[in-house]
Amino acid sequence: MQNSVESTSGRDNLQFGFPVFLLSESLVFASFFLTYIVLRSTTSHWFPPGFPGLDTSLAIINTIILVTSSGVIYLAERALHQNHLIRFRRLWLLTILMGVVFLCIQGIEWYKIPLQINSGPAGGSFYLLTGFHGLHVLTGVILLLFIYIRSLIPGNYDSGHQGVNAIALFWHFVDVIWVILFLLLYIW
Repeated sequence: MQNSVESTSGRDNLQFGFPVFLLSESLVFASFFLTYIVLRSTTSHWFPPGFPGLDTSLAIINTIILVTSSGVIYLAERALHQNHLIRFRRLWLLTILMGVVFLCIQGIEWYKIPLQINSGPAGGSFYLLTGFHGLHVLTGVILLLFIYIRSLIPGNYDSGHQGVNAIALFWHFVDVIWVILFLLLYIW
């Protein structure tokens, strides 16, 4: 009886605590976005002299990767709920790989871009926003990897999917934040 109460209590804590955590992360990102909007709106020369603006080609690829990965992780969740563990693992692993590719492309962009972190508000904002988001993607990849490894242990997901839904929700959150970042940094 005690184990059943502890198990239910743990699920209740996760169902309450994780959305609260995502709300707090949303507020941090919202404050960064608002700061960016104010700075961008009140700065007459946003980019340093001689810098034409951000190249959108790699950012578009990364946007496609992350938006697609949200669909892939959704399919993984469905597979697990339908007790298709092998399909779940494949789709979950594909999501991990997409996250790693996103980070690699972001690294390539950082390496190639002539904008520096000390290039005025444009440089500081760019690296703060993309770096903080990249940290969240890296965290998501680590959490996804943990769930994947956990799925390899027989019986772990036979009677419940503790953690899977929360990590998938975090991944969707990271994807939505990227779309907002893409629109603010690369389109505006």
